[in-house]
Amino acid sequence: MTLSPAKPLPPGLRVVPLVGADAAPHLPALARLRIEVFREWPYLYDGTETYEQKYLRTFLATPGALLVAVFDGAEVVGASTAMPMEHAQPEFRAPFDAAGLNAAEWFYFPESVLRAGWRDRGIGHHFFVERERHALTFPRVRHAAFCAVERPADHPLRPAGHRDLYDYWNRRGYVKRPEFTTTFRWRDIDGPDETAKTMTFWVKTLRGG
Repeated sequence: MTLSPAKPLPPGLRVVPLVGADAAPHLPALARLRIEVFREWPYLYDGTETYEQKYLRTFLATPGALLVAVFDGAEVVGASTAMPMEHAQPEFRAPFDAAGLNAAEWFYFPESVLRAGWRDRGIGHHFFVERERHALTFPRVRHAAFCAVERPADHPLRPAGHRDLYDYWNRRGYVKRPEFTTTFRWRDIDGPDETAKTMTFWVKTLRGG
């Protein structure tokens, strides 16, 4: 597969791939960013900075993990992650294992977060380019996958006029696979307890057999 070239970024923005300890100085800012963005639709996640920093430290210690950070000057305004599927949490590996797929041939893209004022500037394109480029440095990897939460169309917190990213993901070459689903638990901003959420995977072939 030939990766499409990254589009020029607006002045002042930098996309920086980080691995391991390189990201350590930015963990507090990254944790706050994740809480801010994931409180929005459709995740509605009520997180804490302590949990998010612990999650990020664990993620960055994972072999093969990549964090792509976006800086506006010195400020972290976005981040995106990638890791070998064989090191993903059991919940996210489960549908692939159940289908008899070889986890070593897959790369998992856990999340992308971008502060509202920096959206629609082409940054999402850089997230995908950097993560796919990283995945292709692993000779056995053939596919990439990420999952998105399913919310009912009549959910009371669904914003009026909300546009999902399905068309954009399709243009990036990702296809929704309804047979690949999992569940993950978190507490919503409008609820006192954690509840299970259905997550559906989108997949893309990065290289041939």
